[in-house]
Amino acid sequence: MNKSGYFFYEAAHAILGPARAASDAVRLFYRNPINPLSHTAYGRSVAAACELFERTTRRYGKPAFDLPTTQLGGKGVDVTETVVWRKTFCNLVHFERNLPSSAPKQSRLLIVAPMSGHFATLLRGTVEAFLPTHEVYITDWIDARLVPMSEGRFDLDDYVDYVMDMIRFLGPDVNVLAVCQPSVPVAAAIARLEAENDPAIPRSMILMGGPIDTRKSPTEVNKLAERRGIQWFKEHCISRVPFPHPGVMREVYPGYLQLSGFMAMNLDRHLSAHWDMFNHLVEGDGDSAEKHREFYDEYMAVMDLTAEFYLQTVETVFVRHSLPNGTMMHRDQPVDLGAIRRCALMTVEGEKDDISGVGQTKAMHDLCVNLPKDKQLYHLQTEVGHYGVFNGSRFRKFIAPKIVEFTETHSAASVRPIKGKLAAVR
Repeated sequence: MNKSGYFFYEAAHAILGPARAASDAVRLFYRNPINPLSHTAYGRSVAAACELFERTTRRYGKPAFDLPTTQLGGKGVDVTETVVWRKTFCNLVHFERNLPSSAPKQSRLLIVAPMSGHFATLLRGTVEAFLPTHEVYITDWIDARLVPMSEGRFDLDDYVDYVMDMIRFLGPDVNVLAVCQPSVPVAAAIARLEAENDPAIPRSMILMGGPIDTRKSPTEVNKLAERRGIQWFKEHCISRVPFPHPGVMREVYPGYLQLSGFMAMNLDRHLSAHWDMFNHLVEGDGDSAEKHREFYDEYMAVMDLTAEFYLQTVETVFVRHSLPNGTMMHRDQPVDLGAIRRCALMTVEGEKDDISGVGQTKAMHDLCVNLPKDKQLYHLQTEVGHYGVFNGSRFRKFIAPKIVEFTETHSAASVRPIKGKLAAVR
């Protein structure tokens, strides 16, 4: 395994520290309005170059959701983030709205954020879109480098356990929305709940751009995983957390490797974006430059994943295709999608998705062979890539309203026991 790679990465950051400090000092000098050069193209060019150097070499911390208010009935409502459920590797955050007592009750929406390198704040726009219509909760996964080894392991089975526990915590009147990576463990969790006739079975699940069956329209990411096999990932993608992080010596898949892979897929686009920012700064276009900062402050903030979770996910989802093959297991119990009979299913895909190809998420409908067709909905959104499935203008205009309508339809169902089982009654 590549145990020492993380140490060299940290060393490089430390070595660049003085250069970043010097670059920032030069930037401030050339942006100071009392400096005559700050009003020239030369001064703005130097300041812009220094800012780009500092931004491309810094470590980005975890961003904030920063959603203090929402609109409900045309009025502003205060929103407070509250951790309502907590375990070693995840916090469940509730966006609690300060609603009047007369406000109509709205169903709960559990957003399961990807545990794939970025923080849950990547779904800020997703959360914001549903705050007016739902009681929103989101999984806030913990950066593995912050978890001491004494806290134990965390693998794909643990992930499924966490999802099941959160669903039970929120009760049966909950809709579960999974964005990308968690589509498989969320489907597995709900299949297990259905198989056990658990009273906490959700009203609906919405899977968005998820790798249910990566053999459908395989992307370069999918082909890479199949071609190289699990041993290659063990040897090249796993490192130990270096000192002084709390998780020192824990084996992880470092976030910087995931970020490097994502950026390499669209390197020309990222280079062009940074060149555009340079020109915006030189031209004094502060609004465009700020949009660039906001996007990359989020995009460049990454977290580590435990090695066991990462490797088990790669093998189960991308190499063995265990879920669509019907061979996936959870704690020695089969994950049978045929057990799903009551939880309504909606899948969403993006026409230009280069992470999860068209058809990969839709495959869930063919696998849920015992789920009535009136409990299923598929939506293909044109002109959006992977990010546009859960964020952006088309998400807000076309996708989010369909999800709201779908959850409202199925949350209106009542549930009663029939012959020892649960059945939905409309």
